[in-house]
Amino acid sequence: MTTVLIAEDDEDIRDLVVFKLEQAGFTVIAAPDGTAALAAAQAQTPDLAVIDVSMPQLSGLDLCRLLRADPRTAGTLIIMLTARSQEGDVEAGFSAGADDYIVKPFSPRELTSRIRALMQRHGREEARRSEALG
Repeated sequence: MTTVLIAEDDEDIRDLVVFKLEQAGFTVIAAPDGTAALAAAQAQTPDLAVIDVSMPQLSGLDLCRLLRADPRTAGTLIIMLTARSQEGDVEAGFSAGADDYIVKPFSPRELTSRIRALMQRHGREEARRSEALG
């Protein structure tokens, strides 16, 4: 089963994303800030992380860089989910190592579709299915 880490300081958004992703069949780890998300990622190595840029303690951009720098989490796919929509913000997200960038407000259905697309594009979804079958 695909494990997704959600790093979002807004409790309502975090709860919505967790609910929708669990409904879609993902295992979800939720963190209220970047520091908690980093600890969770190091402990459980998620397949994919959905990260808000503006969080207390450790920004999403810094979290993204730290995940990429750690050999345990370097392969984790990363989607930035943020209200920051300026061209420079998007560029900063990709420069930090993000695989995709979604601007709030967002559609939970689109987020789920993008997660599935990234997993398929990187051959992870089929590998997980094979593990479950074999």
